[in-house]
Amino acid sequence: MLRLDHLTIVAPSLEAGAAHVLEQIGIPMQAGGKHPEMGTHNLLLCLSAEAFLEVIAVDPAAETPSGPRWFGLGDAETVRSAWSEGRRLRGWVARTDDLDSVLSRHEVLLGHKTRVSRGDRSWLFSLLPDGSLPFDGVAPPVIDWGDRGSPAPAMPDLGARLASFQIEHPDPAWCRELYKELGVANPPEVRKGAQIRYRAMIDTPGGMKELH
Repeated sequence: MLRLDHLTIVAPSLEAGAAHVLEQIGIPMQAGGKHPEMGTHNLLLCLSAEAFLEVIAVDPAAETPSGPRWFGLGDAETVRSAWSEGRRLRGWVARTDDLDSVLSRHEVLLGHKTRVSRGDRSWLFSLLPDGSLPFDGVAPPVIDWGDRGSPAPAMPDLGARLASFQIEHPDPAWCRELYKELGVANPPEVRKGAQIRYRAMIDTPGGMKELH
């Protein structure tokens, strides 16, 4: 089964992403690191012992990668457009301990296996040929952390807890069937909406907050 690993805000810059999270839930994002293979960097926030929130953006100091950037970050125009529309929580990443098996069944949907690193940590990630999010983020890219497992347990605990996670989509039945086909345990709650839009309810020391 695939399980939620982390939620992802795809931002035009880390500064913009951090400011958005602080405005919405009142908690500052914490230091992440750089991904040299993708030319990106991130900020992180623990949401439980098994899940976290990520703000990710192109690293302006990094070399341009030879291949596609993940999370659709190679398409700056689409990133800016979604941001201006208020679609800032753009997707999520699912976790597995056997990425080869997942891709043997869903390679057309999820892409190929690639190795990514941050500091001394290295892991496997599913990546479409153009680096885009599967079905514009409806389906999750899949991560395999390897023997070290998720970094969430080592993150500072600032009291944020994921209470619920929802997606709005014009065709809820199709979304539910997609998650069933992928074998997602506890997928996002699906609601009908005019366009793809994610919302997460975060329980914080200041009360329940919505992040979108």
